[in-house]
Amino acid sequence: MEQQPEWRPDILGEDFQALTLPLDKDPDGDGDIRAVLVRYQPNGESIEDRPALLWVHGMTDYFFQSHVAEYFHQQGYAFYSIDLRKCGRARQDGELWHYVTDLEYYFPDLDAALEVISQHHPSMVPIAHSTAGIIVPMWLNQLSSDKVPALVLDSPWLDLMNFSQFQISLVRPIINVLGQIAPRVAIPGGGLKAFGESIHADYHGEWNYDLHLKPLGGHRKYLGWLRAVLNGQHLVHTDNIDVGVPTLVLTSARSHLNQPYSAATDTADAVLDVQQTQHWAPHLGKDVDVYTILGARHDVFLSLRPAREEAFAVSTKFLTHHVKN
Repeated sequence: MEQQPEWRPDILGEDFQALTLPLDKDPDGDGDIRAVLVRYQPNGESIEDRPALLWVHGMTDYFFQSHVAEYFHQQGYAFYSIDLRKCGRARQDGELWHYVTDLEYYFPDLDAALEVISQHHPSMVPIAHSTAGIIVPMWLNQLSSDKVPALVLDSPWLDLMNFSQFQISLVRPIINVLGQIAPRVAIPGGGLKAFGESIHADYHGEWNYDLHLKPLGGHRKYLGWLRAVLNGQHLVHTDNIDVGVPTLVLTSARSHLNQPYSAATDTADAVLDVQQTQHWAPHLGKDVDVYTILGARHDVFLSLRPAREEAFAVSTKFLTHHVKN
């Protein structure tokens, strides 16, 4: 008799439960790895047969946005999230935070989540943030399933910042070689601290998330990981990605980059160049709607209330149009 998966209490409280998804040996040599699926089920309320949403976090992130789960539950959706391998809840001692040398290595994590969710729900729409805005489109490009009717992208990272396409064409071959020879060499990286300070309750924000799982300035980054990101972005730039489903891309109306925290940080994307996002997003598929939100932060669902409510309203309208309840 097949053993049923064992959900356990989650770190977000009694309304959330977590399920470990065992994965195969890590292709990058970190041994037995896992992902962790989280669901929102308040007061044991039945969520069976609702259409499901799956939140997929960014590179230096994990799921803590409980208000997002609460909102979409009230709209009639079953809300799930996944902490990918070596990220957040899923990371185990000895693993390099968020380290992969190929974004395709995340596909089994997403396959496992879809398998569990599909047992209880007619469909699953990913909501993918930042680096997941490359990972999930790559996954959908090769997925053969009618269970995913639409896609929402929250500030997807679709280009290498501060470089022209000509410069990237020169840099990519170098990083490809170095990323293969010395993939675990750490690289300079930053620019995330102002965003972290804008959202964390100990500084200027509203959310008291775990600074061990999501440091203000992000986790250390490595050459092999950068190579993987560049290769994923190159697929978008060369029109080798087609998500195959209607897609909503949410982005701030402006960026405020490489600056210490100020009030301007609260109403702009302090991590990505939104013009790059707006330029490349239409290359993800044949039916892509790019919606800019004045005053939105990098995670549009962590924006100040007016922009946050706009993000919710636009997402709900899109889902109502494309997802059968």
